[in-house]
Amino acid sequence: MTATPARITAVDTFDIRFPTSRARDGSDAMNPDPDYSAAYVVLRTDAADGIEGHGFTFTIGRGNDVQVAAIGALRPHLLGRSVDALCADPGSLNRDLIGDSQLRWLGPEKGVMHMAIGAVVNAVWDLAAKRAGQPLWRLLAHADPEWLVSQVDFRYIADALAPEDAVRLLCEGRAGLAEREAVLLERGYPGYTTSPGWLGYSDEKLIRLAEQAVADGFTQIKLKVGADLDDDVRRMRAARAAVGDRIRIAIDANQRWNVGEAVEWTKALAEFDPYWIEEPTSPDDILGHATIRRAVAPVKVATGEHVHNRIVFKQLLQAGAIDVLQIDAARVGGVNENLAILLLAARFGVPVCPHAGGVGLCELVQHLSMFDYLALTGTTENRVIEFVDHLHEHFTTPVVIRDGHYAAPLAPGFSATMRAESIDEFRYPDGAFWTADLADQEEAA
Repeated sequence: MTATPARITAVDTFDIRFPTSRARDGSDAMNPDPDYSAAYVVLRTDAADGIEGHGFTFTIGRGNDVQVAAIGALRPHLLGRSVDALCADPGSLNRDLIGDSQLRWLGPEKGVMHMAIGAVVNAVWDLAAKRAGQPLWRLLAHADPEWLVSQVDFRYIADALAPEDAVRLLCEGRAGLAEREAVLLERGYPGYTTSPGWLGYSDEKLIRLAEQAVADGFTQIKLKVGADLDDDVRRMRAARAAVGDRIRIAIDANQRWNVGEAVEWTKALAEFDPYWIEEPTSPDDILGHATIRRAVAPVKVATGEHVHNRIVFKQLLQAGAIDVLQIDAARVGGVNENLAILLLAARFGVPVCPHAGGVGLCELVQHLSMFDYLALTGTTENRVIEFVDHLHEHFTTPVVIRDGHYAAPLAPGFSATMRAESIDEFRYPDGAFWTADLADQEEAA
């Protein structure tokens, strides 16, 4: 008698919010009071192994319920699907979701629905890696190049990257994989930290955390800028004095400026040798980024955490608008689209330094950078993963930082599984923390 194939039986969603605004963690010129949040999804199956797929997208508080609802709207596409078929070809789900004409009308391929697609697709990859008994970075790095290319949607990017180009890049990138994997397991992947640089921190806290970052082995830190130039000059001077001349200091305006302002403000901070200026203007303004890049060199221009999709990344690269490309594991349409973006960056020779300033983003994006190093570009030169020291304790396999490097995760999956007790405590609005918080507010009133 033939066994019944395992199916997806439930798609559970959760609105998870952490009160980070109370300590000004994550604060910047555009987002002064973020509450780091996750629109979280769990794919449950009737498989005998009981393995689940976990995924999420990141928000900063209000509106997280909208993002959760968007994920829930994808439930009909998932329920009843074969687990084996999904894990063998996650791209099939990616194509179905992006190809849904009515959902597509809400984008296309941008905004809340596209981020919801990314959360669900990432959960499928988490499920696939767990069932394979491998961390996602290793599953991707050892995958057949032609199969990986089959996971990429080349619509709208084939003028810059054809499938045969992608296969060639991956075949060439595999040379020396075993040697690099040994190095990765021993040394890890280089990181940099934003933890000293939140805009709401006092100068004393900035200095203390900057000095600690150097002691912890980081060779780059990042400061938020863009609210007040005099404050930025003072803070940059303090940071440079704290870390010395050998440590890179990146600066991040979080889309605060017009093009002219970005040029003037960056030049005003040039005496402190900023390594890059991140998100100097709207992430949609490709030509604006190109103008800024020409004007502020040798300061580099970086962007990507709010770029909607592979098409905008393609145009940023074609226009010579950025020196550093910053993928986000939970902004675009999941692993499949990030594979496309990594391949585009490799095609244009632009280094990828991922964004990871949010709950769970460090856990996810480390896998993508490690794959890039092992099986695509073969280098970590001028490549670093952002690290923020917030909320890792809520994950079952949190990131591990040693001497300023991300240790390669060894647990099967995408490192996306949140602890059940954390979900129970910080589920909004009825988790234990928020219930008690509301009671305290009512008592104080």
